[in-house]
Amino acid sequence: MSNELVSLQDIRKSFSGVEVLHGVDLTLGAGEVLALLGENGAGKSTLVKILAGDIEPTSGSIDIRGTKLAKLDVYQARQLGVRMIFQELNDAPALTVAENIFLGQWPHSGPFVSWNEMAEKAKEVLERLEVDIPVDAIAGQLRVGERQLLEIARALTQDTKVLVLDEPTAALSNVEVERLFSVMDQLREEGVGMIYITHRLDEVARVADRVQVLRDGSSVLTVDAKKASREDLVAAMLGHASAKNIRPELAQTSETAVKVSGLTSFAEFQNISFSVNRGEVLALFGKIGSGTSEICEALFGLRSITAGSVEIFGKEYKTKSPAHSADQGIGYLPADRQRLGSFPVRSVAENLAVRSWKRMGKFGFVNRLLEHQAFNRWAEALRIVSRGSTQTISTLSGGNQQKVLLARWFEAGVEILLLVEPTRGVDVGARRDIYEIIRKQAKESGMAVIVATSDYEEVVLLADRALVMSRGEIVSELIGNSVEASKLIAAAS
Repeated sequence: MSNELVSLQDIRKSFSGVEVLHGVDLTLGAGEVLALLGENGAGKSTLVKILAGDIEPTSGSIDIRGTKLAKLDVYQARQLGVRMIFQELNDAPALTVAENIFLGQWPHSGPFVSWNEMAEKAKEVLERLEVDIPVDAIAGQLRVGERQLLEIARALTQDTKVLVLDEPTAALSNVEVERLFSVMDQLREEGVGMIYITHRLDEVARVADRVQVLRDGSSVLTVDAKKASREDLVAAMLGHASAKNIRPELAQTSETAVKVSGLTSFAEFQNISFSVNRGEVLALFGKIGSGTSEICEALFGLRSITAGSVEIFGKEYKTKSPAHSADQGIGYLPADRQRLGSFPVRSVAENLAVRSWKRMGKFGFVNRLLEHQAFNRWAEALRIVSRGSTQTISTLSGGNQQKVLLARWFEAGVEILLLVEPTRGVDVGARRDIYEIIRKQAKESGMAVIVATSDYEEVVLLADRALVMSRGEIVSELIGNSVEASKLIAAAS
């Protein structure tokens, strides 16, 4: 390949004697976008972390811009122009937007930080991205999608030649996605090579030149992106053709679990009214910022309600706090599972059982046997792939982490479950598992489920009913087989 920026040859990697990459080759040219696909656990993250210097390969060769190495560290990778934007947020939430964009490289005048210079340079970067975010805003107070854009902005301030983007659009609105793609087009013209990891197959043709698929630690397909059919890509990822999408049966329950009347929260959403029955999956669909996730936050006690009322099983309910909501049988799973949903350094069994510790314990001590049994029970039921109950949750794939967090609320026996972007960053196979799990649990236990999502495919595959939101208001309702992608997109536009 002419103008080759990256050549990885026969890359192998073993952890504790178990080989997870089996001689993978990867090349990337200047101005090329390579889409890297595969299920969670296929080896994508391990491969790009080797390229970024975070992990040493067991064997193989690395060539970056003509520099041949057996291995490299983070410093060497950065010197060679390699930058990586991780799926999980890696910002400093207590710092400002400008401070985050120039994190580790604040401009100085002598011994003092040049705050004004940093603010002006931050404005220039954000203008390039066409992002309207105040540079003095606190990062932790921004939406997930906005914080993701800060990560991209930070990479653009550095002399980047090779850019790895790990699920960069998972938390972005449609407008923000198109903005990102425009920036990627600019970078392509400037000769920047990009590796684009995604589970959204509809993005591949738009953004990529080539597609490479990994499965079980091996490269199984490399093809021109324009010639890659969705069916072929899915078959390569799964090792077999995927089953056709079948809409879930409409829940036939009549008992109202949740009734919301005139709910309002400042400028986030206004005069929201709906009800959800036992056993029903209701989707709140809209672009990020439309108010869908904010409604779930309000119902769980994370956001103030300024007007309106909530009834739970016919009784007025005042949301006091998240802890109070959980004690009342309401579960909540945020979009940012790693930062807000899990305890990353604790085991999978502890993460699953944490809401059930009171019944598993005595005199302040948790019965670890009960904890272990709970994990094994749900691991089998939900097909959680792990090395056992003691494995640290952060070492699981994204899909398996999400299954553990879902099982947390199932084990706790909640009657109402609030889910925000439940399959963000989850691969095709795991997504289908999660949809099946949610539907099955809702129907069998009578649990009412409210899903806030910007993914129209998720709504089509998961929901009995959908409320489409725009600018904090409900603009359309779709029921059963009328829940179609075209209708969802049209209503949300």
